[in-house]
Amino acid sequence: MTSRRIAVIGDRFMLPQVFGTEIEKACGSGHDIRLREDAWPDEPMEHGYAVAGMDGLKEYFGSADDVVDFVGDAEILVTHLAPMSSAMLSRLPSLRMIAVSRGGPVNIDVEAARQRGVRVVNVPGRNASAVAEFTIGAILSETRLIRLGDETMRRGEWRGDLYRADRTGRELSELTVGVVGYGAIGTRVVRLLRAFGSRILVADPYVQLSGEDRSAGVCLAGFDQLLAEADVVTLHARVTDETRHFINAETLARMKPGALLVNTARGPLVDYDALHAALASGHLGGAVLDTFAVEPVPSDWELLKLPNVTLTPHIAGASVKTVTYAAQRCAEEIRRFMAGMPPISPC
Repeated sequence: MTSRRIAVIGDRFMLPQVFGTEIEKACGSGHDIRLREDAWPDEPMEHGYAVAGMDGLKEYFGSADDVVDFVGDAEILVTHLAPMSSAMLSRLPSLRMIAVSRGGPVNIDVEAARQRGVRVVNVPGRNASAVAEFTIGAILSETRLIRLGDETMRRGEWRGDLYRADRTGRELSELTVGVVGYGAIGTRVVRLLRAFGSRILVADPYVQLSGEDRSAGVCLAGFDQLLAEADVVTLHARVTDETRHFINAETLARMKPGALLVNTARGPLVDYDALHAALASGHLGGAVLDTFAVEPVPSDWELLKLPNVTLTPHIAGASVKTVTYAAQRCAEEIRRFMAGMPPISPC
């Protein structure tokens, strides 16, 4: 097989050496594989709207000149967060393929790449298992009072009263859980919840339940029914014009009093002012939030002051398995490109 020039730009999450190893396994040795490790997540990302020449890109890391210099004469680029704008593509005439090791290639001008005949592939669902598992952990942390018990003990309080029937936690087997969105993550959340014996409602107007889930008693419900009946509502929808701020004052008011809201999907799904009001009033029993419209969140953000909110810094999808899975998928896409085969996940 002809030796190919491959540039890999990873970071301190998507480790470039893991990608290099998987590419050699899939494509053989002898290729010119150059590796670069960027400083994300220890340093923040940029957004295209803030930097001239990067229009249309978002959530990327690295400057245009540095990336172009590193890619140089490479035919194949593997990137996690490194950007590739239209202007950058024009400076890289040798580039024929870009493998993006994430679900959404928002750091790439995909249309500009298509016009130049550059194949762009991604790894949809790369962290679906990790997010689903995290979601179950988040629900259990709240419904079984794990977070509350830890916080109070650290303050020197022994909350024996949490054993009282009117204050103690509830098992998932006695709860109705509403899953909003039935994609790669939502389906996995449902599968895990079934093992706990929960009553499960799914709201997604664009899909049908699998036969396995239907046989297990999972119910496809309207959004209004789900809000009214669920003790726990967990969000797994994409951000679209239809879903942006679809958790707002009106929809929160329809939720069951004392219910728990979990968002491990995307921040813009939620109107945070309305959520704060629902939590502060006691209408909602609690919320677990892993994603936010602005990241990092302001240090004086009002939601940080509420006792019935658990917040984590967008880590639901972060796992070692996510890294290895993404590397293996990208390596297979490169192998197929070298062999003249069609891509598995074209953008």
